[in-house]
Amino acid sequence: MLLIPLLLLLLTTAVTVVAATTTTGPSSLRPGFYSETCPEAEATVRRVIKDAMIREPRSGASVMRLQFHDCFVNGCDGSVLLDDTPDMLGEKLGLSNINSLRSFEVIDEAKEALERVCPQTVSCADLVVMAARDAVALSGGPDWDVKLGRKDSVTASQEDSDSIMPSPRANASYLVDLFHRFNLSVKDLVALSGSHSIGEGRCFSIVFRLYNQSGSGKPDPEMDPTYREKLDRLCPITGDQNVTGGLDTTPTLFDNQYFKDLVLKKGFLNSDQTLHTLEETRVWVEKFSEDQAVFFEAFVEGMVKMGDLQSGRPGEIRSNCRVVNKPQIAHWDF
Repeated sequence: MLLIPLLLLLLTTAVTVVAATTTTGPSSLRPGFYSETCPEAEATVRRVIKDAMIREPRSGASVMRLQFHDCFVNGCDGSVLLDDTPDMLGEKLGLSNINSLRSFEVIDEAKEALERVCPQTVSCADLVVMAARDAVALSGGPDWDVKLGRKDSVTASQEDSDSIMPSPRANASYLVDLFHRFNLSVKDLVALSGSHSIGEGRCFSIVFRLYNQSGSGKPDPEMDPTYREKLDRLCPITGDQNVTGGLDTTPTLFDNQYFKDLVLKKGFLNSDQTLHTLEETRVWVEKFSEDQAVFFEAFVEGMVKMGDLQSGRPGEIRSNCRVVNKPQIAHWDF
């Protein structure tokens, strides 16, 4: 007999409603997605990235890397940006991310600028994709129209990141298989590896190549001796493993020098140099080393394909890229 009074009580008091989430897929993504809802979005992001790169040139490469680390783990959903919570261990402390991914504050700055212009409109997932494109273009690389319209995830998983993201020690065969899982070709793999045309890597990632390749107690034989001597001085076996060196010989310029270095056996990371040892990847390394325009075209194609990776999970538009939105409460009076 208490059921009817209880229902009446619920109808005459505030009702809590949690905002619904929506899903997106590759077919819903398109260039110019914010042309009406936030026409200043892309210009706003580019301005922030440009200013950040003026302050610290290395930030361009750091921002660009975020797209790869985001999209490969449950699709391009901004999950890599989420901070840990008492109930969620996110991706930032993943094995391939900890002490490696950086410039999250640049994304914060861009998001704050977007929120001032168009509150609760542009997703953090789209921001990562725009910022990656801008970092490449502002470093002398190609420019292209990015497809937008993604939603932000409401969770992140260190376990998922650890199960997917490759190690700097990975070989080309492993990388070919990994990219195949995402319907990305050998050409895509090699072209996207060209993102290492800009940026720096830590000694931590290469000491095994210098002193104990494959447990041999010897350096990697697939390394130019003169280049190895240079890296020995940069990364002595008892030195600071957080010291960094350029991923290629022009680490602030996006060009095809990275591939020329691989041909000369001067790749910084094992996962890079191994692309020139496997026949099916070597073909593309040499092609891109000979023709920068071909590399640029393939790189853009690969970035667009990678940007299409989606989980299909429900999402939202975060107001702060580091945390999911608080549930929206609606008060209905009857």
